[in-house]
Order: sequence, then structure tokens, then C-alpha cells
Amino acid sequence: MPILKNALRKLDTWRDSYGSLSETGSSAGQLDKIREIADQLASRLEGNYPFHHPSYAGQMLKPPHPIAWLSYALAMTINPNNHALDGGPPTSEMEKEVIQKMTSMVGYDSNSLGHLTSGGTIANLEALFIAREIHPGKAIAASENAHYTHQRMCRVLNCEFIKIPVNHRGIPDLDFVKKNSTKIGTLVVTMGTTGLGIVEPLEEILKVAEENDIRVHADAAYGGFFKLISDELSSNIHWQHLFECESIVIDPHKHGLQPYGCGSVLYKDAAVGKYFKHDSPYTYFTSDDLHLGEISLECSRAGASAAAFWATLELMPLTKSGLGSILSSTIRAAEKFSSHMKELTGWKLYQEPDLDIAAYFKVPADKSISNLNSINQEVFDKGMELDKKGYHLSLFKIPSGIFSKKFPEYKVDADYATLLRSVFMKEEHEEFVDELIERLVKCNPAR
Repeated sequence: MPILKNALRKLDTWRDSYGSLSETGSSAGQLDKIREIADQLASRLEGNYPFHHPSYAGQMLKPPHPIAWLSYALAMTINPNNHALDGGPPTSEMEKEVIQKMTSMVGYDSNSLGHLTSGGTIANLEALFIAREIHPGKAIAASENAHYTHQRMCRVLNCEFIKIPVNHRGIPDLDFVKKNSTKIGTLVVTMGTTGLGIVEPLEEILKVAEENDIRVHADAAYGGFFKLISDELSSNIHWQHLFECESIVIDPHKHGLQPYGCGSVLYKDAAVGKYFKHDSPYTYFTSDDLHLGEISLECSRAGASAAAFWATLELMPLTKSGLGSILSSTIRAAEKFSSHMKELTGWKLYQEPDLDIAAYFKVPADKSISNLNSINQEVFDKGMELDKKGYHLSLFKIPSGIFSKKFPEYKVDADYATLLRSVFMKEEHEEFVDELIERLVKCNPAR
């Protein structure tokens, strides 16, 4: 790519300004071998599913924006470390800039704090660590639909975890929260579950939390950037209260168009930084300004992630007409697909999507959950068998008790109902939905 070559040439000029170096070390005289290995790698990577193509509507996977991978590759030739300003002065400043944009997006003021992380799991670990420190001895609660990382990280933190039951629509039981309020220090609300994209009722949850002196942490790893287009969503009122949460996790490597290895955690009150206080005898010396390692559980973090995200937001700012325009497209794709699914004979939409994830199923002739599971597995397998003319979906298991409340006509003869699930997170999905429906029907005729 000429853009990358020109940028690399400019960086080489900067490097050479310190004095040219002879070719030594592990790369010396290895150009032909490196080229051969790169060709082998490219061939092996062709074994991936077509994450780049809209026929892939399975897991939350898509390539990063070209400016993101270009910027990441460029920065990685230097390999800065954003733990301290000593390890990456420019990329540390870029990280602070993008975090300021993120805190403004969610509605936090200048007294907030935050940083990038290596992903949503570590971001949530940090937020739960703060929750434990603020309310030692109290539990952390999250709904049954919350990401499994919360329960797992509570084990890491040696902190009690309380699972909140949900109803057949996936909404947490707030009466359960009230009954257990004296045990709970922090309540996790999921703004876009990774299973069905459900936006939990933040407005009501905040009211219950305030009445019972409970902190609220928002896991918006998947849904956070939808705040940009909240006026287009049925859950708009809940997004307007996002700034009331004490901490928020958002993953730029999902809807922020970034490579994997880029999460973020934001705190409403910068005073929580005291819980990260530590001393390092050899890192924080080049500046009295804030070193990002001073407010993070992680130490070494790729400065290239900050460079990639910074460059992306320069091109596509955190506005409705910027990054929000892609999210609007993904919402339209899910709505379009759902409309088709409701009209198709022999197919059923599980429920209206809150975001860009749709769950549905093929209706078996004999309405039992075991038959439903069998036929949906068959639909799932068929798409991959057809290769380039097929499709890639994912499966989602839901307890039979929940499923039967929505569809009581089905005989309950299995513990779980297996649904088909499509994630329409690529902007190309909007134009491909009709083709996907056609492939589904053609490959899986009524029977």
C-alpha cells in the first residue's frame, strides 16, 4: 500500500537522523527467507472464515478499518509501550486524547479518568477491582445475561458474585436486587449483551441502585458506541443516563473499528486513581505528567493500539455523522433482516433486536425443543458446507424454561433451546441482507 510505504519512508528518515545502522541481527541477509515465510503465512491465513465479507454474520468479528491497521503497523515499527511516558511519549498523548473523546461521548466531565486496555475482559477486571476496593466485603451483582467474565473475575478478586435472574425478555429482576440490596456493593448493567444485544433498563436500575446505596458499573463493551445514535434506538432513554454510572467499559475493537487488543475503561470520578497507586523504581522519570501505568492494573500495553484508535477517530470522529453512520447502517441491517424473518413461512424471529444482533429459528414440523435444536444445527452446518455461496451464522443456547414462556406451543424435551444468531456489525450487511435471506431459504427449503 503506497500510503504505508510513504509513511514508513518518513519514519526511516527520522530513524536515520540518529545515524544509519548497518544491517545486523536476526534480519541480516534474511530478506528472501522473510518473503518466503510471509507467503506461507498468507496462505495459511486463507484458512479463516470470511470475516471480511457480509456472508459472515456469525460471531463479533470483522477486520479493522484500513486506517487502523495501517496506523498500528506503522507504530509497531517503533513498538512504543504506553505504560509510562518514558516508553511512548507520542502514543501516550494520543491515548489521553482518545480517552477524553470517549469520556465526552458518554457524558462524563473533566473530573473523569480512563485509559485503554488490552480488551474488555481486563477493562471489566479493573472496574470490578475498584468496586471491591470501594465496598470491601460486599458482592458484585450482574444479570444472567451478563458476560461470563464478571463471575470469573469475581473469583480472581475473591469477591462474592450474585447472579440476577431475568425474565423471558431478558430483563433483570429488580425485585431480586431489592431483596438482596444489603449484600450488593456494585451492580453491573449490560448495555448490549453479547448473546442477543439486549440493552438492560439502565434508567430503572439506577433508581433502584440509588435507593439502596449501590454503585453501578456499565458493561458497554459491545454496545457503548451506540450512544452516538441513541436517538435511533428503542432504548434511547437508557443511553441518556449512561453518565450516571460510576464506571463504563467500551471495546474499540468491536464497533470502534480497531484490531483486537483495544478495550477501554472509564471512571466518572478521577479519585479512584488512588486505588492504583504504586511505586516503580525505574519508569516514571521523564515527566511529572500522568503516566498511564499509574492508573492501570496492566503494565506494558501496546502504544500502537492508541495510535490506531487516534488515527481512526481523526478520520471518523465520535459523532452521529462520523463513526455513528456505520452503527446506523448496522441497525438498519438488523431491522431489515428481522422484517424479512417475520414474513417468511417456516421461520420465526425470537424477539425484536435492541441493537444489531438478531436471533431466530427454523420451525420444525413437530414442535418440540429437541427437534428445534436439530433443525437449527442443520441450518448452521449447511451454510459452511456451501463455502463461497453459503453463509456463516452462530448458535445461541437459551434455557428451555425461558424459551417456553415465549413459545409455549413447544414440547420441552431438552434443557436448552438452540437458536440461530446473526451479528450484523459490518456496514456491508445492510445491502447484503436480501442475499442472505435468499441463501437461507434456498439452502433450507420448507419441510
